Amino acid sequence: MISTLYIARLKAWGAHGFTATGVVTAFLATLSLLDNQPTHCLLWLGVALIVDGLDGALARKVNVQSVLPSFDGSILDLVIDYLTYVFIPALFIYRYIPLPDYTLLLSVSLILVSSLFCFCNVNMKSKDNYFQGFPAAWNVVALCLYIIAPSPWITFMTIIGLALLTVTRMKFLHPFRVRRFMPINIAVTAIWLLCSLSLVLNHPVINPMVMGLWLLMSAYFLGICFWRTALEWFDESRLK
Repeated sequence: MISTLYIARLKAWGAHGFTATGVVTAFLATLSLLDNQPTHCLLWLGVALIVDGLDGALARKVNVQSVLPSFDGSILDLVIDYLTYVFIPALFIYRYIPLPDYTLLLSVSLILVSSLFCFCNVNMKSKDNYFQGFPAAWNVVALCLYIIAPSPWITFMTIIGLALLTVTRMKFLHPFRVRRFMPINIAVTAIWLLCSLSLVLNHPVINPMVMGLWLLMSAYFLGICFWRTALEWFDESRLK
């Protein structure tokens, strides 16, 4: 008879294995860049984003920390996240997103270096599971820049602004961890992902209805971030 402990360990290794698939998608995204396939690169980064959104809940469900205490899944997650959230998106921006003359290397360097602070910040999460400071989600930024195609100077200023926000206490939503409004947050995330898929697959042709819905979902995320940040500022000013 198979022991309960053996089954628990099998489930825990399965959860880690699911997380580890992110490094395969990172490799496939890199191959897509080398093959000059920006759409395929974004699709693989999208797969990695979905895996990262689900693996934490799976790991907690099977109690990986207590079942496999000698294997640190959080380090595994951070290694893969830096590849899929930062390094490969930086390569994508370097290759496909127009920037002003002589700012390309500076822009990519800002992305890579500022993200190191985010990944090493022990206060990355607030008590209610919001990210504190921009969470180095450059995969999302690369996608947005690719879809919206702003002017090179707006892109450059956006990169500078987000890099600076990394070291602030501005709150950013984690749709799968923040409990308040979680059903709405997950629904909005699903709609945003579907709209993003449609916009990427049909790029550069833009469906106005899909684009409008995508912008509306994006505005929701920004609104939640500003609301939660303002709420903290209000609470702190009231205590002074």
